Amino acid sequence: LLSRASEKAQMQRRLARFEDKLSEESSFDRVIGSSAALREAVELARKVAVTDTSVLLTGETGTGKEVFARAIHHASRRAHEAFVAVNCSAFSKELLESELFGHRAGSFTGATKDKKGLVEADGGTLFLDEIGEMPLELQTKLLRVLENGEFIKIGETRPTKADLRIIAATNRDLEKEIKAGNFREDLFFRLSVFRIQLPSLNQRRGDIADYVRYFAGLFSAKMGKRIENIDKGYIEAMENHTWRGNVRELRNAVERSMIMADSNVLSVGTLPPE
Repeated sequence: LLSRASEKAQMQRRLARFEDKLSEESSFDRVIGSSAALREAVELARKVAVTDTSVLLTGETGTGKEVFARAIHHASRRAHEAFVAVNCSAFSKELLESELFGHRAGSFTGATKDKKGLVEADGGTLFLDEIGEMPLELQTKLLRVLENGEFIKIGETRPTKADLRIIAATNRDLEKEIKAGNFREDLFFRLSVFRIQLPSLNQRRGDIADYVRYFAGLFSAKMGKRIENIDKGYIEAMENHTWRGNVRELRNAVERSMIMADSNVLSVGTLPPE
């Protein structure tokens, strides 16, 4: 019993260390990998972090755009203010407008109270994920925030001042969306003053082993499982796979392996069939 309690306490300490690492202010440390393409993206992010310039993060889904956005925020002068993340594809136009810009009571059915919009996150950073999904009408309002630092709440006529930094992200080709009439060209130019393209996992296969070891350690702490070895064949299988879902897909594969492992070794047999 004492041995089991000691092992449990050790696992809890390991989990605490991982959680501490995730909450470090210097969260560029969370960006795993040493490939040239990734390091170039990190260097660009570090340079822009100390400014108030808007940033556009582009790349395939699952490449870590929110991790980069948080790292930029934590390395900026706004680090002690709020970081607010919004997925633009998760709301209807009406709900997204209310979430972002707020409204006055009585401005529409159901608006029984005044609501403060997220662009009023005084001094903080607003991360707009899937910016390519934002309706055109709201793109116009966002452009005004970026150009004049002000916005108009639903139900009001007078502008409200905003003090925030905007970081946007998309996995879409916004230049194609502009040609299709789905995205404002002026907003694109304003957002892409500083553009960072995040490389896919398939473009940096040398980083895959680092991710496997990291997630194995993370899930070891969370699940209370001790993994002492990762088979060479396991790493080779991961490196040879085509990662359409990038790091997010790899994380899920390692989590499944941890559940399937009956010993302290991650082997090919614990991997998803695909």
